[in-house]
Amino acid sequence: MTTVNILSGGAAQGLVRGLAEAFKAQTGFGVDGEFGAVGVMADKLRAATPADLVILTQALLAKLAEEKLVSPSSIADVGRVETALAVRSRDPKVNAKTGSDLREVLRGADAIYVPDTKASTAGQHVAKVLDRLGIAYEVASRLKIFPNGATAMRELAASAAMRPIGCTQATEIIATEGIALSGSLPPGCELVTMYTAGVTTRAAHPQEAAALIALLTGADRKEQRQRAGFTG
Repeated sequence: MTTVNILSGGAAQGLVRGLAEAFKAQTGFGVDGEFGAVGVMADKLRAATPADLVILTQALLAKLAEEKLVSPSSIADVGRVETALAVRSRDPKVNAKTGSDLREVLRGADAIYVPDTKASTAGQHVAKVLDRLGIAYEVASRLKIFPNGATAMRELAASAAMRPIGCTQATEIIATEGIALSGSLPPGCELVTMYTAGVTTRAAHPQEAAALIALLTGADRKEQRQRAGFTG
């Protein structure tokens, strides 16, 4: 089967998978590609990894368009995603209404599962929050860092720790079996990121890539986007 190839932030993986059958019925094409830290995916495109479209942060898409790697006229917003807290499904949910609450939640965890703190949107934000709360050094030995949020959440689901917690994009939490969305980060620690799609300038299948973007962003798919963790 011919496929449309994607390079995407992990935040969009659940939504893309959920629409793959509808896309196949519409175009006859399958969907393939890589999902991971947005910085890594952008660098893969720069290194000429074959891709028909990318789904990354709005800021990164703008840069890639300036670099003439993405067609500006094809760019469309998919939706906003918050960085949130996660627990294993069998564990009690945690509540962090203030920065002080969050500090105590993180201090009380014996393992903290997060994505790449240098290349991923959520991971970079977690590192900033730990600094802001003044506990980066205190919890450093408990950080469990993985290449992307999806991997971090799978590892959290399988964790043998007594009091583990995770922090990544809400969409990655929702898409992971054995994990529950525990709540938003409190004011002053929150992050909401707009994810945006665009057809690459070297696309082998630009028309089909545009059709997939239309499917991902269409008004008739709003409810599906919301179930996956995207907001307007």
